[in-house]
Amino acid sequence: MTLSKRLVRGSKALHRRLREIRMIAKGLADRDHPILAHIIPMRRCNLSCTYCNEYDDSSKPVPLDVMQQRVDHLAKLGTTIVTISGGEPLLHPELDQVIARVRSRGIISGMITNGYLLTADRIQRLNRAGLEHLQISIDNVMPDDVSKKSLKVLDKKLQLLAQHADFHVNINSVVGGGIHHPKDALTIGRRALELGFTSTVGIIHDGDGQLQPLKDEERGVYAAMKAMEKSSYARVNGFQDNIAHGKENEWRCRAGARYLYICEDGLVHYCSQQRGFPGKPLLEYTVEDIRREYRTAKGCAPRCTVACVHQVGYIDGWRDPQDLTSAPVGDGSPQGLVQLR
Repeated sequence: MTLSKRLVRGSKALHRRLREIRMIAKGLADRDHPILAHIIPMRRCNLSCTYCNEYDDSSKPVPLDVMQQRVDHLAKLGTTIVTISGGEPLLHPELDQVIARVRSRGIISGMITNGYLLTADRIQRLNRAGLEHLQISIDNVMPDDVSKKSLKVLDKKLQLLAQHADFHVNINSVVGGGIHHPKDALTIGRRALELGFTSTVGIIHDGDGQLQPLKDEERGVYAAMKAMEKSSYARVNGFQDNIAHGKENEWRCRAGARYLYICEDGLVHYCSQQRGFPGKPLLEYTVEDIRREYRTAKGCAPRCTVACVHQVGYIDGWRDPQDLTSAPVGDGSPQGLVQLR
């Protein structure tokens, strides 16, 4: 890598870190804005991993002007991070303009992709659009009937990212959920670190985003992965440690307030696994909705494995208790949710 390239990457990394510090400070000072929003510009995906319930093979991309309206409204609500996911967001023909719109509104920009469509030119376009964080989940070393997101297929894509990307790259390995070879995660994690990326490990949830305890071998791999993680935005997660041992978490889920999941239809949901609640159009979402959902106890929270919602919850975990509900654990229905009006 040339000296000029190293200087560019170092400058951008410092700028990202400063913006993330400001994000945390803003989150601590003000409760009435979303910290992280996941937004879906494309439900269609070019893969069909058996554990995934977040894709289809037929949806059209959300029009650019609609996506820009949604980004603008998230900015109006004070959102500090927007992560674009799917489906497969790289299938969207105007993705670069969506990312540029996020950055133009002063929001930290991220993306989750399967990586298949990355080329040197595509990475350079993401640089120019202003992407700041990218995550690829790699499930195995060799593709199988569970997942085609394998190191064998994606290693050349990772090499392109190492050579061209000015943004932060995190490689997430997974255990649980029917993954045939849990130890593959260690190989994937070591390769990520070798290429200069950060590496994290996740636990695959069931179809409702709920706890599936790990087997002994999987827990061993999980512990080894945690020990080798480099510093990253996702490295602090005591929730996952409990999940790995089949333990529930006692916490205050702020989904619908500090974390928003906006589907391709423009509706706000608690998360990808609890779609339908509150189910209100983003463009009609207000500070009052944020305040209501901030106070709402979710019956599905104790057995939740959705890591991004956990991470956002850390900022408010020390303040503002929610209503203690006796609703059945793991029930995401209205009967499992108690709202303080």
